[in-house]
Formats: sequence, structure tokens, C-alpha cells
Amino acid sequence: MKRREFIALLGGVAAWPLAARAQQVPVIGFLSPGFPEPSSFLVTAFREGLKEASYVEGQNVTIEYRWAKGQYDQLQTLAADFVRRQVAVIAATGGTISAQAAKAATATIPIVFNVGDDPIKSGLIVSFNRPGGNLTGVNTQSPALEPKRLGLLSELVPQAAIIAVLLNPTNPDADLQSRDLQVAATAIGQQLRIFNASSESDLDAAFATLVQRRTDALLVGNDVFFTNRREQIVALAARHAVPTIYAFRQFAESGGLMSYSTNLVEVYRQVGLYVGRILKGEKPADLPVVQPTKFELVINLKTAKTLGIKISDNLLSLADEVIE
Repeated sequence: MKRREFIALLGGVAAWPLAARAQQVPVIGFLSPGFPEPSSFLVTAFREGLKEASYVEGQNVTIEYRWAKGQYDQLQTLAADFVRRQVAVIAATGGTISAQAAKAATATIPIVFNVGDDPIKSGLIVSFNRPGGNLTGVNTQSPALEPKRLGLLSELVPQAAIIAVLLNPTNPDADLQSRDLQVAATAIGQQLRIFNASSESDLDAAFATLVQRRTDALLVGNDVFFTNRREQIVALAARHAVPTIYAFRQFAESGGLMSYSTNLVEVYRQVGLYVGRILKGEKPADLPVVQPTKFELVINLKTAKTLGIKISDNLLSLADEVIE
């Protein structure tokens, strides 16, 4: 064998382990109906969960991100792209519509979701304890919390004759949210007005209209678009001096008056942890769907003072966190 050929052979042998290791690095598909930048804190939490399972992006796992950027009808196309790329696991984040898009795309690739509504009723799983099939994840029960948020807002602004509700009409859960809130409002004798928004300009118009119609307070529905546009929504509520309750604590941290919800950071950490456990060999069918038992009431006292609202001792005692 010639010396040059021998050296080339040695080089090829040395490269074999490297190539093998490269092929063994699993790829995760991260699917979201939202936007990258406003969701960065959620991606960080997801990575933390992966790290707990000994997976670090860029070292022993690769993550491909697909963002629908509020265009919910794009989720099925994005999920199908993951199937074509044969990713190891799909993290279908941001609600039921994302999980359903992933489920429609594959019955074999494991899927870890975070959803608000009942995943059994929406056809994602057959049981909370033993989900069956290729899906499992976290159920935040967010839509079920809307009536509770309405009650908290009514207690905060007891003189409110009309409470506005902001919903995203492109969200498949919007009608269900509206019905649940109407039932809850009837039970406490509260009048509601529903306003819709699915774009930045819609938000400006909705706030202008609800102020013109003299609504006394506002409940912002649970929707990824609203969470991604939380800075704009909080600024509009402050500009128009509308007492508002939100679905997640990130709104209160951004200057919103009050929020009541599960902890989104913990939810995404749990999704990352489940993805890591599946990469290690566990099956989605055997991983129980996680149901958070703790819900956080966060009150921004600084915002309340700016609005001239006195927070009752009862609400302050119920608060898990008061931002001063």
C-alpha cells in the first residue's frame, strides 16, 4: 500500500467515531404558534428542563424551531416539516391547536404538548395517567380559570357595571372561552362585552372602542398572541386607565394590574424534562399528563396606585406575589 493511501485510510478510520457521534445526536422539533423574541423566556425554561434530563442544546442535542407567528393555520405545515426531517421528538407548545397539528402530522414520532383545555375531550390522549399513543405533556387548565379571573376582577372593581373581555377570534378555543365567561358572568350578575383582536392594529382599535363604550374593567383572554403582545396590551391598558386582569404573571411583571394562572416557566420546564426522558427511551404512552396544582395570583401594587385602585385586604391576603 502506498504511503499516501495509508495516511488517507488512517484519516478515514479516525473520522468514523466522529461521524457516528454526529449521527447519534438527536434532533428535537420545537413547534409554537407564537413569536421567537417574546417567547425567549419560555425557550429558556424548556432548555432548563432538557438540562435536568442531561441534554444540552449544541452539545448532545439539536433543537429546530418553527414559529407560526400568530398564523395558526401554518402549524400543520410546520409540523409536517418536522415529520419529513424525521426529528426524534416534537415539543408542541402554545396550546391545543399546536398539539393537534402535530398529532395530525404523525402517529409515530413522540409528541410532548402543553395545552389549556382537557386533552381527553380534545382527542389528544385517552387517559391522564396512561395517555396511550404518541402524545403526553402538561395540561395547564387555563381556559377553565377564566371564570375565576372574572370573579377576581369583579372583587377588584366591585362597582364595574360592564366588564370587557378581549379574545382572539382565530383561536379555536375563543367560542368556548366566551361561553364559559358568559355563564360565569350570569351567575354573579355581571354584564360582559366581548371584543376581538388578532393583530396589533386590532388591539389599538379594541381598546379605543371599549373606552368609547364606557366599559369599567377588562379581562384579557388566554391566547398566545396576547402573551406575545403583552407589552403593547399592558401599555394600552395603562394609557386608557382600564383595570385589567391577565392570564399569566408575565403581564403583571410588565406592569399589568393583576394576573391569575399557572406558572408558564414551570410548564415549559416540565415539557423540556419530558422530552429529555423520551430521548432516554421512555414512551409517551407511559408518562402521565402533568396537571399543575398551584395557581398564582400576582398583583402589581404600583399599577393599582397609579390607577387609583385600593386593593382589598382579602385580595392582598390571597396574592402569591405583590409587586411594589
